[in-house]
Amino acid sequence: MSVVKRPGFWLILILLALITIPHYRETIGYPQFLSEVFEDVGLRRHAFERILYLAPIIWAGFLFGQRGILATSLAALACMLPRAIFVSDQPTDAVFESIAVFVLGNVVALSFKSLREERTRRTQLEMAEKRLQLQLQVIQENERRLAALNQTAAILSQSLQLQDVLDGAVRNVVDVMGVDVAMIALLNEEAGELVVSAHHGASKEFVQAVSAMKIGQGFRSGVSEPGELVLVEDAFQHFDLARQAVKEEGIRSHLVVPMRAKGMVVGTLYVATRSRRQFLKDDVELLTAIANQVGVAIDNARLYEKERLAMQKLGVSERNYRGLFENANDAIWGHDLEGRYVVANKASEKVTGYSVEELLGMDVKDFLSEEGLGVAREVKRRLLANEPVEQPYEQRMIRRDGTEAILKVTTSVVLEDGKPAGFHNIARDVTEEMRLRENLRLYLSQVTKAQEEERKRIARELHDDTIQSLVVLSRQLEDAASGGKGMPEDKRLLLESLRQQTTSIMDGVRRLTQDLRPSTLDRLGLLAGLEWLANDVARYSGVAVKVGVLGTGRRLPADVELTLFRIAQEALRNMWRHAQATEAE
Repeated sequence: MSVVKRPGFWLILILLALITIPHYRETIGYPQFLSEVFEDVGLRRHAFERILYLAPIIWAGFLFGQRGILATSLAALACMLPRAIFVSDQPTDAVFESIAVFVLGNVVALSFKSLREERTRRTQLEMAEKRLQLQLQVIQENERRLAALNQTAAILSQSLQLQDVLDGAVRNVVDVMGVDVAMIALLNEEAGELVVSAHHGASKEFVQAVSAMKIGQGFRSGVSEPGELVLVEDAFQHFDLARQAVKEEGIRSHLVVPMRAKGMVVGTLYVATRSRRQFLKDDVELLTAIANQVGVAIDNARLYEKERLAMQKLGVSERNYRGLFENANDAIWGHDLEGRYVVANKASEKVTGYSVEELLGMDVKDFLSEEGLGVAREVKRRLLANEPVEQPYEQRMIRRDGTEAILKVTTSVVLEDGKPAGFHNIARDVTEEMRLRENLRLYLSQVTKAQEEERKRIARELHDDTIQSLVVLSRQLEDAASGGKGMPEDKRLLLESLRQQTTSIMDGVRRLTQDLRPSTLDRLGLLAGLEWLANDVARYSGVAVKVGVLGTGRRLPADVELTLFRIAQEALRNMWRHAQATEAE
């Protein structure tokens, strides 16, 4: 059905009809010149008409292929055979001519079809050849680009020093791109400038003229912030570039592309020629790829420089630490989680009695008693559990000679990859200090004891001698004031005043004896002594003093009770003299 809808099908039918009608109607004549042609070539009219059937057969072959040829040739044969068999006066010749037309039509049509197919194949081959040439050009261009990139990568990988990278890059760009001038300008974000850091093929005057342009000026306009390239084919006709330095340098065409690293613009790559040149798309893409390579190399060089400086600082810090470690007066050592020494300084030799070489590999358990091991295990548990540890803590270590050293130790966890790997210890030997402190405590205890004994002696003498004498004197004055008859009144009043003064002095001496050594403290203990002290202070100062008791009362060592009593006594005395308080608790 699709063949019927094609216009060529109906045109072939019409052509067959136009040939068949005159073939059967002899009344239809031909022009005189055709008749003369037929006579000249010895061709009869009906033979000519049979030859005309070749036209639709060949046309069908062009339009519909082999099936069209067969169908049309059969139709033409069907049109010719009735005339040849039943009408022609020479049926044998007519049938032969009809069959010959049928065969010749198929042969010619198939030949034309083969020719057309050959032309089609030739056209396809030509197109394939063109595509192959284009692919070859692309491959050659890619090879050239790959070679250029490989050459650039090889040059950039020769050094990690930033200036070496820049110098090698500009020389390579001149060689690869076939340009006269190449410059690299690095972005200084703080100053807002693009600073020429490397160049090749440019004069010093030109480099100085463009060495530090503000962002947005000159031939690098529009590159640094948005990261867009700049392409100028004729610098002399470009308004922004018509400056004296460019003219004197003789630059005609140039191309500027941004250099990127990690998505950030780090500078620009500038190439120029002193003759007018049209930079192609491939040139732009190649220079962009090279610029990105250079940008990555610049970033790597900067990272290398930062790492190098960091390593230098680390080396200096390590040497300083090593010096502090070796020359420290405190013992410093490290051990693993099992307790084996892995590092120690010279001061550790004094503490342990072993040399540093002997310490390495030894176990800390070799230096600790059972009590010391308990302290060490508890500190280890707390540190590994990230619990607070009161530091420095006291630890006792057994030296090589069997003597005991008292240490103040600070311990911290050593981490490797975030996991505990050991412990770092700093210890100060306080054995002598503790001995001196103990001696001082004993000395102070003896001094205090001597002072208290002296206080007791003075208090006893005051009580036994002075107070008794004052009592006798007071009574004598009282007797004299009340028993003397005929004594003048003024004398009697004087004696009474002396008796009262004597009584007051006696009370003061009695209070002094209690302050020196209250007998209540010795007989009844601290609680009774404090209650007596509160009542005594309240009596002579007028300040209400309350004593509160928490828990169950018990006796403390005599020296402790005495110390606590003296503290309370001094506090109440200061309160009475200086605070002007009305009550105390």
